[in-house]
Amino acid sequence: MFDMKICKQSLPYSVGAVAYVATVATIMQNAERIFDSAGKPDSVLAPIGFLLLLVTSAATMGMLIFGKPLMLYIDGKKREGLMMVVYTIGQLAAFTVLLFVILASMRG
Repeated sequence: MFDMKICKQSLPYSVGAVAYVATVATIMQNAERIFDSAGKPDSVLAPIGFLLLLVTSAATMGMLIFGKPLMLYIDGKKREGLMMVVYTIGQLAAFTVLLFVILASMRG
């Protein structure tokens, strides 16, 4: 059932997803400093930017998680494609648990 080859192939995609999320989170955390409005009132550009970021993020994460598995599935390698999705999501879940453990250990 466990396929080490597919697990290794899915690792760069899950690491890429974590890196993308970390980059977006860092930008959002520092958005006020990066995009200093210099006291200007809010405009329609902020919600437009946020929605564009949301759409771009959904597309990027969709490609990172489902792009390669979909190509495998279309090429007739259905089992490999489905297993790659499972491994990628599992690795993302493991990274999430690891992050929460690190955060919990830093608190105590």
